[in-house]
Amino acid sequence: MIDSNSNSNPPLLQDYAQLVHKLQSHVAVDQCEEEGMMMVQEECELPLIDLGVLITSESSSDEASKRECMAKIAMASSEWGFFQVVNHGVSSELLRKMREEQIKLFRAPFEKKASSALLNNSYRWGTPTATCPKQFSWSEAFHIPLAKISDQASYGDFTSLREVMVEYAEAMQGVAKLLAGVLAMKMGSPKQVLEEICDENTCFLRLNRYPACPISPEIFGLVPHTDSDFLTILHQDEVGGLQLMKDSKWVAVKPNADALIVNIGDLFQAWSNDAYKSVEHKVMVKRKVERFSIAYFLCPSYESEIGSCKREPSASVYKAFTFGQYRHQVREDVKFIGHKVGLSRFRV
Repeated sequence: MIDSNSNSNPPLLQDYAQLVHKLQSHVAVDQCEEEGMMMVQEECELPLIDLGVLITSESSSDEASKRECMAKIAMASSEWGFFQVVNHGVSSELLRKMREEQIKLFRAPFEKKASSALLNNSYRWGTPTATCPKQFSWSEAFHIPLAKISDQASYGDFTSLREVMVEYAEAMQGVAKLLAGVLAMKMGSPKQVLEEICDENTCFLRLNRYPACPISPEIFGLVPHTDSDFLTILHQDEVGGLQLMKDSKWVAVKPNADALIVNIGDLFQAWSNDAYKSVEHKVMVKRKVERFSIAYFLCPSYESEIGSCKREPSASVYKAFTFGQYRHQVREDVKFIGHKVGLSRFRV
């Protein structure tokens, strides 16, 4: 899809140009150029897991097949930190309707998105904290707490979006709880252990748009990062651009129209004592084509202590911390050093 509706675009080019002009030290230039040289080497297909056997009723499912599916989920979470799922129970019709509503939302004029308090005033674009071009994300997004998606007043003129988004959030919540339960059980814990701290009032939806970028294909749509949640479920379009770090090199994820992408977040890595991996990933923009995606983030309440699946506290490789403490540390790191440090701050 060609990005032709220019009045809906945020002033990304203006902000990016200002960052380039602010670069005055050779050290900063060299650092940015070095980061930019980390080119993607190959395209990969993520491990593909059929969830159908876990979604069907107990009476009609083969227990051996269930165990095999659960083992595949745990292995992919350990070896890749990313995998894709099919037969996940979310209808293609719902995914299609959600994408249509998402596109209509982003087609609104930039001034309306930025100033009309849409979706709980959750609109954001670019990277206000960036001090270097390689810290800048060429994208716009609505980052919406699930606790607010039923609020009719926050939708403004986009009245048809509310019903679809509520249904979409409920569907993603179901997939997230299923996967979190499997991963908890594979670590020897009850499958409900994360349901006690993660519910519809603590999770988020993020609607992303990556406008076409006329400058360079080597500009980030989303800078390299790990996710600060338990797990993320991503529905992306066919454009591509998602890349992840695998075996110390960047690999591009081949889009699969029938699959949802799942990745492990920092909290699951900490809780599992590094058994599951939260992997660095990024999005690269295209020169002529825009990209859309929707991410569901399985998060606990800010007061929830993350802890460890290990019964003996001394066996954990991380100090105990709350989600609120972790988010605060991430914000402080981004503010003062320009990037997220993550779990290494909390290692014993």
